[in-house]
This record gives sequence, structure tokens and C-alpha cells, in this order.
Amino acid sequence: MQQLKLGIPKGSLEAATLSLFAQAGWNIQPRSRNYFPSIDDPEITCALVRSQEMGPYVANGTLDLGLTGHDWILETEADVEEICELVYSKSSDQPCRWVLVVPQDSPIQSVEDLQGKKISTELVGFTKRYLADRGIDAQVEFSWGATEAKVVEGLVDAVVEITETGSTIRAHGLRIVCDLLHTETRLISNKAALADPWKREKIQQIALLLQAALAARRKVALKLNAPANRLEEIVGILPSLHAPTVSPLYDQQWMAVETVIDSREVRGLIPRLKSLGAEGILEYELRKMV
Repeated sequence: MQQLKLGIPKGSLEAATLSLFAQAGWNIQPRSRNYFPSIDDPEITCALVRSQEMGPYVANGTLDLGLTGHDWILETEADVEEICELVYSKSSDQPCRWVLVVPQDSPIQSVEDLQGKKISTELVGFTKRYLADRGIDAQVEFSWGATEAKVVEGLVDAVVEITETGSTIRAHGLRIVCDLLHTETRLISNKAALADPWKREKIQQIALLLQAALAARRKVALKLNAPANRLEEIVGILPSLHAPTVSPLYDQQWMAVETVIDSREVRGLIPRLKSLGAEGILEYELRKMV
């Protein structure tokens, strides 16, 4: 039996990735003190790999497919094929940002002010290239952790750190100067795997269902009963992919209406539907949307 070797990002993205795969239809179970989780698909084997190492492992064929941040693909300059973009993170479905951070009272106000300064970051390669492209000569050193603390303690002039909202940075009394990179998770593959017809089809199946799961997270289904004499008004305010589904009830004075809408629109829409006479309004989550 042919098998696809899949890399799961170990660390902060691990739980979110397992949750996404579960919604897409694959149950992946980590094993205690083991880097090879089980999966309920005999055509796939899994390995837990640090996001920073995923690109090189996929590029050299150790793995056929993996998930990692776009930032680490750029950092390692891995020769991989990016199959699709998957916007999700450990706490929210939004891209993360690599930002330039300094103390509140620092004279640094822009990237150009880094000339001759010392910077600490995990994203050394990208940061060096970013500065070099702008003609800025600065010392960039690798941070083994506690990156923000280095600038708090005055060990460096600035740090380049990843954040989602910036709240932790502000809580430490630091200031974000600017964004250097927005990053999201990418599904990546090596070229040899994509050249194999069986593996390519399996990769496309995984990509389709992961994207369908993420698309469903941003939508909800809405069902309601609408008085027939106000149907046009109610349908007129309902967003939908194409058009709402409308079907008659046994009581001909009422119609059943169903649609799929952006989850953020529900709180404003339900009161309007109620004011137009709609009843039995139901909202429910979706699992996948293709």
C-alpha cells in the first residue's frame, strides 16, 4: 500500500492543526513520548516536526507534505511547492505578524533607525535579508527564547518578534515600530511527491478538505419560517452564496427559508428577521463548505 508522509507542526500550532484535521475528517492522536501520532487513514503516516524544520524536511523528501508558517519557508529558503494557504493559529483565525519591537522610550522610530544597532530574533535569515534590501547595516543575532526580555533588559536595541494582537508586547511596556512580515500557515509539498499521480491526488484531497473546514468556520447556516406575505422582504435582506432555499410548509401561509451567511452578520440579522415576522429562527455551525 502506498502511503503519504505528513508532517504536523509541533508546538504552538499543534493543537490547532489536530483540531483542523479532525474537522476535515482525519482523527490524529498524539502518542505519549512519541513523535509519530496515529491517524485513522491507512494511506497516511504522521510525524511531529518543529515548524522551523518543516520546510527542509519536506524539501529533501523525508516528508511528502507538511504544514508550517510562511515565515519559516522564507527563513529556510526551502525549495518546496506551496499547495494552499491556511489561515489559522493557536488562538484565532487570523495571520500572525513579525514586528519590530523597542522600549517605549527608544529613539528608534523606523526601520532606517536600525543602522548600526543590535537586534535579536529567531527569524535571523529573513531579518538580515530584509535589512540588507534596504541598505541597513545592523547586527542581527539569534535568540534562543525570551526574545522580548532582551530588549527590556537592554541587551539589544530592538527585537523582531511574532505576535497576533500585540497585547503581550504592550503589557511588557514595549512599543511596536512597524510590521516586517505577515505570515500564515501553508500546506507544502515536495516536487517529487507532486510528480507521483497517487500522491498528488491524495495531497489534493487533503488540501480541499482542510480549506473546506476553514471556510465553514467563517460561515453558519440559518433556517427560519417566513410568513408568505412577507417572503420577498425577508429574502431581500438575507445574504447567501447564490440565493436562499425556499420551500412551502404544510400551512401555505408560511414558507421555510434556509441560507448560509457570514457568522459575523448573524447578530445584526436576527433582530431584523424577527421584526419582519420570521419565526423558528435557527443558527447552526457547519463542518465543511466547498
